[in-house]
Amino acid sequence: MLSADAYALFEDEAEGYGGVLNPEVGHRFWSEILAQGGARPALESFKAFRGREPTIDALLRHNGMV
Repeated sequence: MLSADAYALFEDEAEGYGGVLNPEVGHRFWSEILAQGGARPALESFKAFRGREPTIDALLRHNGMV
């Protein structure tokens, strides 16, 4: 659920970048998730990246359920 919701931000911010490679979102993903590694719980890293609690919506959409 976390990975689908995180990827949804790339999709949401893709306009003008020819795909999901928005450099600002990529940098935020790197600094808030990858660079943190195991230094903090995954849910805290996700919330720092996404700015909110995770939702199941993106997972359902990516699996064709909505």
